[in-house]
Amino acid sequence: MFTFPITNASSVPEDDEMLEIGSAMESEVEREAEKLREDLKFYFMSPCDKYRARRQIPWKLALQVLKIVMVTTQLILFGLSNQLVVSFKEENTAAFKHLFLKGYTGVDEDDYSRTVYTQKDLYDGIFYVIDQYCQIGNLSLGTVSYESEEKRKGLKICKQHYHRERIYSSNDTFYINPAVETECLHLEQELLANRPSCDRNVNSSFFNLEFYRLIKVEISFRLKGIDLQTIRVRELPDCYTFHNKITFNNQAHSGKVKIFFESDATIQDCKDWHISGSIQKNTHYILAFDAFVILTCLTSLILCSRSIVLAIKLLRRFVRFFLNKYNRHVSSADRLEFINGWYVMVIISDLMTIIGSVMKMEIKAKNLTSYDVCSLLLGTSTLLVWVGVIRYLGYFQKYNVLILTMQASFPKVLRFCCCAGMIYLGYTFCGWIVLGPYHEKFEDLNTVAECLFSLVNGDDMFATFAQIQQKSTLVWLFSRLYLYSFMSLFIYMVLSLFIALITDSYETIKNYQQNGFPTTDLQEFLRDSDVVFGTRTQNCERRWPDAAALICCCPRNRGDDDSILIN
Repeated sequence: MFTFPITNASSVPEDDEMLEIGSAMESEVEREAEKLREDLKFYFMSPCDKYRARRQIPWKLALQVLKIVMVTTQLILFGLSNQLVVSFKEENTAAFKHLFLKGYTGVDEDDYSRTVYTQKDLYDGIFYVIDQYCQIGNLSLGTVSYESEEKRKGLKICKQHYHRERIYSSNDTFYINPAVETECLHLEQELLANRPSCDRNVNSSFFNLEFYRLIKVEISFRLKGIDLQTIRVRELPDCYTFHNKITFNNQAHSGKVKIFFESDATIQDCKDWHISGSIQKNTHYILAFDAFVILTCLTSLILCSRSIVLAIKLLRRFVRFFLNKYNRHVSSADRLEFINGWYVMVIISDLMTIIGSVMKMEIKAKNLTSYDVCSLLLGTSTLLVWVGVIRYLGYFQKYNVLILTMQASFPKVLRFCCCAGMIYLGYTFCGWIVLGPYHEKFEDLNTVAECLFSLVNGDDMFATFAQIQQKSTLVWLFSRLYLYSFMSLFIYMVLSLFIALITDSYETIKNYQQNGFPTTDLQEFLRDSDVVFGTRTQNCERRWPDAAALICCCPRNRGDDDSILIN
C-alpha cells in the first residue's frame, strides 16, 4: 500500500503573501505610469523647458533659425538671377512685336496685338513679316540671329481654310463644307538670306487667299539669342531659342482679322564659350553656399523625422498602457496630439528646399534651364520655413492666440464656405450667360469669378456698373438687380457672418485662456503627478544660472511647472 503524505494547512500561501504580490504588481504599474508620464511631459515641453530639465540643447530650434537665414538668402540670390531672365524674355517679346508686326504701336489691343480690316492690310502684314525676317541681322539691336547651320528651317507659313465651296451673301445663300484643310509652305533660310528684300512673287499661288473660306494664317520661325546682361552680376550668360508664331485669325469672318503674336523662349546650353575674369570664382562660391544649404536642410530633415518616429513609439506606449490599466481606447483627438504637424511641414519644406537647391546648382552650372520649377520649389519652401516660426511663438501663451483661433475656427469656416460657395457659383454661371455678351468682365467663367471676388472686397464697383452696354434694356435692368443683390448679400451678410465665425472662435479661445481649456484623457493622465523635473531644473539653475539665461530666451516661472502645452 502506498501512503500519501498529509499536507499541512499551514503550507498554503497566506493572504498577506497574495497582498504582497498584488502590491508589488501595483507598484510596478505605478512605476511604469510615472515613467510614461515623465516621458510624455518631456515630449510636450518647449525647447527652453527641455534644456532646463535635462540640459538638452535645442538643436532643432537653432537649426530652424539658421535655416531661415540661409534659405532666405538663397531665395534672394536666385530671385535676382531669375528677374534678369524674366526681363530678358519680356523685352525680347516687345522687340519682336515692333520688328514683325506692321503698324504696331506698342500697346496690345485686348488679348491680341493688332487688327486689320482690308485685304491689302492683311497681305501687307504677311509679307512684312517675311521681309523683316530676311533682314533681321541688319535690323535688330539685340543679339538675335538665325539658327545654327545644321538647323536652318527658315519660315513656316500655314493657312487653314474650309473646303472649297461658295458663299453668296447678297441672296443669303451659302454652300459650306465644314472640313478644315491646312496647307503649309517652308521658306528655307538659305533662300531668304540671299535676297536683300524677299520677293512677293515666290509661290504666288500659295498666297492667293480666298477670304470667304480662310480661317487663319500662321507664320512660325525660330531665332537665337544670348543674354549678356548676366555678366554684370557675375553670372554665366544664357543662350535662348525664341519660338515665335504670328497668327492672322479670321475665324469669326466678321471683317476683323486679329493678329496674335506668341513668343516662347527656351534656355539652352551655350556651346564653346570662354569667359575670363572672376565670374567662375563667383559661381563656385554660390555653388558651395547651395551645397551648405542642402546639408543644413538634410540635417533638419533627419532630426524632424527622428522626432516623429519617437513620437509614434511614445504614442504606442501610451495607447497600450491606457488600454491595460483603464480598459479604454485613446480618443482620436489625443492620438493626433502626438503627430506634430509642424514637423511634417518642416519635412516637406526641407525636401522642397533640397530638390530646389539641386536644381538651382544645375541651373547655375548651365546644365539645366527649369527656372519655373525651381522658383516654385524654393518659393514654397521659404514660405513654409517662415510659417514654421509660428510654432516656437506658440509656446508663449500671449502669442499662441493666432494658432489656436485658426484651429478652432477652421472646421466652422470650411462648412460655411461650402454653403456660401454654392450661392457664389450660382451668381457666377448666371452672370456669365446673361451679362457675358454685354460686359467684358463677364465674358468667361474665370473672369466672372475674379470680378465677383473683387466686388466682395469692395474693388472696382463703379466701373463694373458703368461698363455694362445698354443695347438691351431688359439686360441692363437685370444687371442692376444682379449686382445690387450680389453685393448686398455677400458684403453685408456672408462676409459679416464669416468674420463673426472667426471672432466667436477668438472669444472662445480667450475665455479658455482665462478660465482653463477643456481637459482630455491625456491631460488628466499628465496631471495625476507633479513630476515636471522641478528638482532637476532648480539644481541646474543653481549650477548654471547665466548659461540658462543666455540659451533659454523665455524665462520660466516655477508656478508654470504644472502647465503643459499640447501640440
